Parts: sequence; structure tokens; C-alpha cells
Amino acid sequence: MFEIIKSGGWMMLPIILCSIAAMAIIGERFWSLQRKRIIPADLVPYIWQLHRDNKLDDATIRRIRMSSPLGRVLAAGLLNRKHGREIMKTSIEEVGRQVAFELERYLNALGSLASITPLLGLLGTVDGIIRVFSDIAVGGMGDPGILSAGISEALICTASGLTVAIPSLFFHRYFERLVDDHVVRMEEESLRLIDIMQGNREDV
Repeated sequence: MFEIIKSGGWMMLPIILCSIAAMAIIGERFWSLQRKRIIPADLVPYIWQLHRDNKLDDATIRRIRMSSPLGRVLAAGLLNRKHGREIMKTSIEEVGRQVAFELERYLNALGSLASITPLLGLLGTVDGIIRVFSDIAVGGMGDPGILSAGISEALICTASGLTVAIPSLFFHRYFERLVDDHVVRMEEESLRLIDIMQGNREDV
């Protein structure tokens, strides 16, 4: 493996750095975007129980807000539950936009890595080919090793760039879809809570 990387030339270094960054982002997003961490299944029933028992004080709402991204969204509505449905909905939407933005953290960077690494591979390919023609211009076609070394460097850079870019692009699209699903689910849970608090729904 080291020999392959070495034969790929100097452009392999930024490609390797991009691969490390992409792996770190993918691992972090897998951990952070787990459904149970974003949308706890029992949160709305828990809030409804507190509401029926008249235990929704400020300290409890703070704990709800700190529990999860969905907790942050719902806590915004709970703090304004006495001001009517529209105020609750507006407060939830404002915080929901902030939470959605935070859920997309690092996804732009991952998308950029998916776009950059093929270009780095192409640049390494062009550099290898330029070196081949320069060596041929100096020494002629007498040494086939010179030609094969340059072509090998070019192909290794191209393959390495694509090897990093393809999974990066796949996971970028996957995480974007996952964030969209989480946002839609949080909207549903928020509307459900509003209906409960405003008396439009009797239970959960």
C-alpha cells in the first residue's frame, strides 16, 4: 500500500488528507444523526403526562430543551403555551430552523470533499503526463520505464481521487436525506404537541 501511495506522487498527500477528513465527518454524522438522539420516541407522551399533572414548570422545560434537538423545538412551544396556537407555532418554527441548520453541520464540507478529490486526482494525472512528455523530450523513447512510471502515477492519482469521492458523495446524499426525514418528523411531533396543548387532541 505504501509503495502504491508513493508511486502516486506528491498529489497523493492532499487526497489522503481529504479521505481522512471525509471519514471523520461520516463517522461523526453517523453518531450525531441517530434517530434516538434526535427524536426520542417517548418525549411527546412524557410532556403530555407532565401537562396533565401540572408539572410543566420552567426547570422541567429547561431539562426538556437540553435533552435532544426535538426537545429544543418543543421547549420553544412550551414556553409560549399560554399565548395561543399561532404564537406556539411561530416559536417552534423559529427554533426548528436553527435546529435544522445544526443538523446539516459538516455536510457542506463533505460535499466539497466529494467534489474536490476527483479534481485533485485529475491534477495528479495531468502532472504525471506532463512529466512523461518532459522526460521523453529529454531522453527520447529509449527507456520504457520512464513512460510506465509516469502513466502509473497518473492512473493511481485518478483512482485514488475517485475512491475518496464516490463514498463521500454517497454519504453526503444519504445524510441530506436523513436530515430531511428528521426535520419532517420533528414538524409532525411539534404539530402534535400544539394540538395537545391547545385542546385539539385528547391523547397521544
